[in-house]
Amino acid sequence: MVPPPADGTDQLSAGYTLLLVEDDPGDALLVREYLTDSDVAAHLDVAGTLHQALELPHVPDGVLLDLHLPDSDGLDALQQILTRWPGTAVLVLTGLDDATTAAAAVAAGAQDYLIKGQIDEALLGRTIRYAIHRKRAQNAERSLRDSRLLANENVRLQRGLLPKPILADPAVQLVSRYVPGRQRALLGGDFYDVVQTTDGAVHAVVGDVCGSGPDEAAMGVALRVGWRTLTLAGVPKTQRMRLLEDVLVAERPHDGMFASVCGARIEADRSHVVLTSAGHPPPLIITAGGARQADVRHGLSLGMFPGRGRWQETTVALPPGAGLLLYTDGAFEGFSADGTRLGEDRFIDLAGRLAALSDPVEYIDALLAAVQQDDGRHNDDTALLYITHAGNRPASRT
Repeated sequence: MVPPPADGTDQLSAGYTLLLVEDDPGDALLVREYLTDSDVAAHLDVAGTLHQALELPHVPDGVLLDLHLPDSDGLDALQQILTRWPGTAVLVLTGLDDATTAAAAVAAGAQDYLIKGQIDEALLGRTIRYAIHRKRAQNAERSLRDSRLLANENVRLQRGLLPKPILADPAVQLVSRYVPGRQRALLGGDFYDVVQTTDGAVHAVVGDVCGSGPDEAAMGVALRVGWRTLTLAGVPKTQRMRLLEDVLVAERPHDGMFASVCGARIEADRSHVVLTSAGHPPPLIITAGGARQADVRHGLSLGMFPGRGRWQETTVALPPGAGLLLYTDGAFEGFSADGTRLGEDRFIDLAGRLAALSDPVEYIDALLAAVQQDDGRHNDDTALLYITHAGNRPASRT
């Protein structure tokens, strides 16, 4: 480094941090004086070689670069500086008055090209200030563009991970709603899916991976895809739970991750549903008269005590005109602004009071709105899945 004057004039009001790469002490002193007399507040470091410049421990706001140095000549020095500090404004400051070189330097990434002997304190100060502001604007624009591209990619990815039901029966109507607990996320640790097998039965699942984040979201997708594969392969429901637990244990990033799951098989005649629960809230049977929880035998949540879970099937009658509502505990576990929790009983009460709405879409939208209004905010993932059958839906009460 070329040493600064003994009077400490390298401390120029501690504004910008600048690096001058210049091997001529006389030119370096002149630049320092110009900066002192300009309206630019800056701290100036001076390097006599490119090697010394690249060893600067901090990132400068701007670099004033001579293209003719003892250890570099031409645009190679510019390229190395830009590689070292891609977000820094670089101005070429040289004695070479050549339009071709100037154009090449700007095309290579320099913010400006200044000729020694043709500058003064006003021009130098103005050029530095504009170059740094312009570079910062470019960096901000690039960062915003990258963020938007990443956000768009995440949206496409997460939308692609949401289930696409496999249904052959046009009379079966599904209405689902998904509200992730993470802000700006489309997918959380909750999951659901619906498929119909060749025997006419409609199979549904809803689950909740403990926690809320990308690891939980990834596990939810793995379990959903695993459940769909096992269901289409005809694996019995209780055995599916065992195999899903094997998947969770093999894939989870830590031993504390577990998941609650509820599986349902609506028989081909739509008169009964067979339920299997791994520590998950029971589904609701929705009729025009209200809502009630299905009586389900519960087993352990998946991954809570690997290998010790015992899951049993429960057959529940579906009354004429009944719908089946599967949900995750985010529907009632959230806390409102005053610290109160909605709770499972109040959620069931809300579901029952709205049961007179015969249109499934209207019903689910009204239920979700009521939950959110009562809850005040959501800090947990929430999934709702409502299954009805045309000609067998709850009729409006008169």
